[in-house]
Amino acid sequence: MVTTERDRGIGLETESLTAVHWAAVGLAVLTGVIHLYLYAVEGFLPFLLGGLGYLGAVVLLLLNVRRLILYAVGIPFVLVHIAGWVAAGMPDGGWALAAAPALVNLGTVDKFVEVLLLVALAYLVWASVRTPVPSGQREQTS
Repeated sequence: MVTTERDRGIGLETESLTAVHWAAVGLAVLTGVIHLYLYAVEGFLPFLLGGLGYLGAVVLLLLNVRRLILYAVGIPFVLVHIAGWVAAGMPDGGWALAAAPALVNLGTVDKFVEVLLLVALAYLVWASVRTPVPSGQREQTS
């Protein structure tokens, strides 16, 4: 009998993670920490929820919980964060590079990280749906 992802259940599983997965993990951890920092500084509840959402997604990925759904849900999650930042007037997050404060600040750095995360998630969705499942691993419907 061939063991499928569904048969393995939930548990730490990192052998199947690619370089793109690890890049997405790093980006999600970075933006999650930025959001938690912003919550600590500003006390704005959406920052706390966003930070916990990013870090929770990393835990779910490492636990091998329905990764394709995780990638697909991650895309609108990130898009909402970007749209919210734009709607709020693109605040700098309280930190800026002295030489170019309008271009390099915590807000723009975080959005750059989130755009890279979007690219990684889109690739992971694409790679997941284009990879054929061997016929021996298809679930039986009876």
